[in-house]
Amino acid sequence: MKLKTVPQLTCPQRMSAGWLSGNQKATWRRAAGVQGLWSRWYRASTVAGVLFVALATGLIPSGGHGRTCLQQAQAQNLGMRVVSGIVVDANSATMPGVTVFLKDLKSKNIRSFTSDAQGNYRFTQVNMAQDHELWAEKDGKKSVVKTVSSWDTRKEFVQELKLK
Repeated sequence: MKLKTVPQLTCPQRMSAGWLSGNQKATWRRAAGVQGLWSRWYRASTVAGVLFVALATGLIPSGGHGRTCLQQAQAQNLGMRVVSGIVVDANSATMPGVTVFLKDLKSKNIRSFTSDAQGNYRFTQVNMAQDHELWAEKDGKKSVVKTVSSWDTRKEFVQELKLK
């Protein structure tokens, strides 16, 4: 005796062929809608998980325009320099307590430092990619404004500032 093979039909084909009753059709439609939502949620959560792992391991830089990369660069002191020197008067004597200013010409931020007892000043973590202006002031006297150029590749920029 030979058995007759029945073709495998998908649910929509079974519905159109009349294999499902009215209640079964409604149940299948509800299940298919839930299954579609479940499938979309599963895919979205999988993609989110993969992205989270990639961000956590550093394969993808995080937001903030690469803020994590910037923090790593600062920690390694890449692209940063030290601006230091001494403040002297017109007779070349060292001057303690003078305020030295360093201005970033792009952002217009100004940092200040008060010279120590030997007249020394020091600015660390100065971005080498930006131009800066450097000057000193005390009691109405001011030094000439010096430029710290982004084209200067020295990691240690040393400048004597003379008050006039």
